[in-house]
Amino acid sequence: MISPTKIDKIAYIRVENGKILSTKSKGKTKYYIPGGKRENNETDEDTLIREIREELNVSIIAPTIKYFGTFKAQADSHKVSVIVKMTCYTAEYEGILEPSNEIEEIKWLSYSDRDEVSEVDKLIFDFLNEKGELI
Repeated sequence: MISPTKIDKIAYIRVENGKILSTKSKGKTKYYIPGGKRENNETDEDTLIREIREELNVSIIAPTIKYFGTFKAQADSHKVSVIVKMTCYTAEYEGILEPSNEIEEIKWLSYSDRDEVSEVDKLIFDFLNEKGELI
């Protein structure tokens, strides 16, 4: 039996007015919760701060970072044995959200947009919907 390959990602959960902050990368068709993979020996917090600066051009306020949850699902556009493990955090930020780097679009999604996101993001949408936080 082949053991699954894991993609370790850190994600930023931001919900406002019943909608979740999502991004679409250039050349992609689905929306993804912002974040990414750790580099070198980065901590989760370091990764979150760097990725959100790179993708959304805002500064995460480090003392406000709170663990939200960890979700695992089949990785998008990978073979079946590849699983993404997404460790999620909430936090406050400074600045104005704007797409930068590889991000084509920033969009606030509601639960009805669930089919437009990756498998792991669907788990997060379901979790938020069950808690009554996503409309």
